[in-house]
Amino acid sequence: MEDFLVYFYQNRELIFVIALSIFLGVEVISNVPSVLHTPLMSGANAISGVIIIGGIILLGHTKLDGLSLNLILGIFAVIFGTLNVVGGFVVTDRMLEMFKKKKKK
Repeated sequence: MEDFLVYFYQNRELIFVIALSIFLGVEVISNVPSVLHTPLMSGANAISGVIIIGGIILLGHTKLDGLSLNLILGIFAVIFGTLNVVGGFVVTDRMLEMFKKKKKK
C-alpha cells in the first residue's frame, strides 16, 4: 500500500489530468447533437488508427525475452484499436445507409 501511495504522490499531476479529461470528455460527448454523430465517429476511427500505430511501434521496441508490460500493452492496444476501428466503420456505414434513397420494386 505504501508503494501505491508513493507512486500516486509522484505522479499526482498526471493522474489528476487524466481524471479531469475523463470528466470533460463525458460532458462534451453527452451534449453532442445527433446530427454530428457520424462525423464524430469518423474522427474516433482516425484516433483509433493512431492508437494501432502506437501499439505496433511499442511492440517493435519490445524485447521478446519474456512476458513484459510493454508486450501486453502493445498487444491490447493493437487488438482493441482494431476492434474500435472496424466497429466504428460498420456503425458509420449503417448510419449512412439510412440516408440513401430506397430503390422501388
